[in-house]
Amino acid sequence: MNDTVLIALISLLGTLSGTFAGILTANKLTAFRIEQLEKKVEALAVLAERTCVLETKSKLQDEKISAADRRMDALEHKRTVS
Repeated sequence: MNDTVLIALISLLGTLSGTFAGILTANKLTAFRIEQLEKKVEALAVLAERTCVLETKSKLQDEKISAADRRMDALEHKRTVS
């Protein structure tokens, strides 16, 4: 076999192995980044759910405070009239 052909085949094998190694490394990095983003999205979803629950509780507390204020006003008005 000619030396030039042998060198070309060795170069081809080196190029192919380097290309596949690069593709595998990039694929692993992409998978890792996607996993990290999924974790962040899950954390944001939990935060959004908790915020919704807190807003509901806050609204209920505001309604209770308003009702208590109305009752107190009614009692104060009744007391001043008597």
